[in-house]
Amino acid sequence: MGNGDIRVRGLAARAGGWSARHRWAAVGIWVLFVVLAMGLGSAAGRVDVKDSDQLKGETHTAARIIEDAGIDEPASENVLIQAKGGDLKTTDSEFRDAVDAVVRAVEGTGRVTEVASPYDTKTISKDGRSALVQFDMRGEADTAGERVEPVLKAVEGVQQDHEALRIEEIGGASMMKTFDDAFGDDFKKAEYSAVPVAFGILLIAFGALVAALLPVVLAITAIMATMGLMGVVSHVMPMSDTANSVMLLVGLAVGVDYCLFYLRREREEREAGRDAQTALRIAAATSGRAIVVSGVTVCVAMAGMLFTGLAEFEAMGLASLMVVAVAMVGSVTVLPALLSLLGERVEKGRIPFLRRRRKSGGSQDSRFWTAVLRRVLARPVIAVAVATGALLAITAPALGMKTQQLTLDQEFGDSLPIVQTYNRLNEAFPGGSEPAEVVVKADDINAPEVKSALADFRDRAISSGASRGPVEIKLHDAQNMAFVYVPLVGGSDLDKAGASLDKLRDEVRPATLGKVDGVEAPITGQVAGSKDFNDQLAGAVVPVFAFVVVFAFALMLLSFRSLTIAITSIVLNLLSVGAAYGILVAVFQHGWGASLVGAEGVGAIITWLPLFLFVILFGLSMDYHVFVVSRIREARLRGLETKEAIRHGVVTTAGVVTSAAVIMVAVFAIFGTLSMQSMKQMGVGLAAAVLIDATIIRGVLLPAVMALLGERNWYLPKWLHRLPDLTHDETPQAVAAPVARDDEGEPLKV
Repeated sequence: MGNGDIRVRGLAARAGGWSARHRWAAVGIWVLFVVLAMGLGSAAGRVDVKDSDQLKGETHTAARIIEDAGIDEPASENVLIQAKGGDLKTTDSEFRDAVDAVVRAVEGTGRVTEVASPYDTKTISKDGRSALVQFDMRGEADTAGERVEPVLKAVEGVQQDHEALRIEEIGGASMMKTFDDAFGDDFKKAEYSAVPVAFGILLIAFGALVAALLPVVLAITAIMATMGLMGVVSHVMPMSDTANSVMLLVGLAVGVDYCLFYLRREREEREAGRDAQTALRIAAATSGRAIVVSGVTVCVAMAGMLFTGLAEFEAMGLASLMVVAVAMVGSVTVLPALLSLLGERVEKGRIPFLRRRRKSGGSQDSRFWTAVLRRVLARPVIAVAVATGALLAITAPALGMKTQQLTLDQEFGDSLPIVQTYNRLNEAFPGGSEPAEVVVKADDINAPEVKSALADFRDRAISSGASRGPVEIKLHDAQNMAFVYVPLVGGSDLDKAGASLDKLRDEVRPATLGKVDGVEAPITGQVAGSKDFNDQLAGAVVPVFAFVVVFAFALMLLSFRSLTIAITSIVLNLLSVGAAYGILVAVFQHGWGASLVGAEGVGAIITWLPLFLFVILFGLSMDYHVFVVSRIREARLRGLETKEAIRHGVVTTAGVVTSAAVIMVAVFAIFGTLSMQSMKQMGVGLAAAVLIDATIIRGVLLPAVMALLGERNWYLPKWLHRLPDLTHDETPQAVAAPVARDDEGEPLKV
């Protein structure tokens, strides 16, 4: 059989072959697709998730009522006036003068409305040392941060005239401005720095400028096309800024990885002495097929987020699914076309001091992993026991995982003055910075029975112990609505505040507003939103986990036609995810070694992260698993003994898996450097999981388990033989070499 006379089968092989033969057409179609997607997305515009669609439950009901009524709630602000010493009280003339000065100053800016003195609203602390001046910002709440600066300066001016008092402003608008000033570019810088970091690692891995540029360019074009598609799709399923950022993160990781797998295999075959056309066809039939299997598995995992019922998760899941699908298609179509066009020019721009070592036969064996594999395969039982024990020990802290929405001080620490103001406000007025909001809708809000019920609710909220007051009621007569603001006992302690919320919902409301016919009174606010989010997420965990695991199992079963491989894939991935959870809890909940990553123990993991990590990691870990196991199976088909096939598969893929893992770890670790604890948790969790997956799982546990199982790795019950055959495409070695047979002379079923 000649060097170029190879029959291959499979979608990836056919796509790669067509693209190589029609290279200009393939490149042109890809460019046209990217341009059209961006153009359509720009023309359509992006529809973002509405507040009323963010959550289900009472939070959703309240947002819907407000939206239907056409009420735009303004951004509320507070000025905390507090005696620095123990002598000055709110009843003293100096204190009163300061309050009056604050009222005049903020009114004088012309940017505020509804300014209320604490002497009228009774917003005075129990110890008589603190008071709150409350007001609303004019204009839309979403842009209030852009208009609040004159108000902040006015308050600062009053502070300078009253040194015996602490006069500080805090609220939605001031926090928005502070965070935008401090962290507004933080996330964007991380996104932009991810690309040069990935390029730098690829340059080291390939040692050539053109070869390093290809994966980055394809990943970026896949991201650009997906951004356009997100605009179109958002008219059916709304998107968000968070979904956009997650899409970029996932798109860069998988886009670069897929191209890396393909490119390294094509290079390896050329170094083995094959001509460019044959090398490309082999890469298409092997790495191309692994990319398709991995891509479909990642898409299935991402689709799991669609089962949460949470609009933000659904947007993230759909955006991630789309970018993975686009990157996968690009990797098996336009990449072979570009490689065919470039030929040997893919090696252009060689970096002299980064010349790769070449070995005969093109096998780039890693000395380190060769040494590791020698020991693992010599004593697989010990390797399995040690690796599994280590992973279970790392996972152990996850058993005590506590999830919640992070409060302001947990999210940002004490690095910002406004966080200290937040803490002082909560200490003086527990729950005052994040009150529960009761949205009351009635047929006639001024009806005597409704007014009586509102007054009753206010009194019982305090007498029941759910609030220490003051409870504020704002009427909207035209819409027959009232907003009741209830500071919750517990303040920033979400566990205690949650108990106060339950008391309002389960005891106070039924005994008051619940007795009036035609009255709706859902309770919302930050604490309520956190609770509703937790409740909904808890209900989604089992369906999402089941969906992802079952479909991943089915895909692995069809792709390798081995029940054993499918089961071990799921178990190893679960161990990897469990270890990531354990690290998260140890570092961010307990604070063990938190300073090493520039973080601190905040006592909890942000609510959305565990499920998000599970879906992302379960999908991404399949990249390495499919790639490594495919190579092992390929070697076994050539007639190698099981242990030798394992050694060959792991060692020959060590370079590409290491490079891919380093890129992912580096990109994810960038997000671990951000100032927000939630972003640190996401970055560290993802980076740690990928690192564990590429080392302990793929380098030790997988080969040890496969060595112990031997020929049972390829076991498929007879009743499953009718399943579709999606196994590996033939390679030249598989076609040319004698078919491996068992002791009875029957062909090995691998």
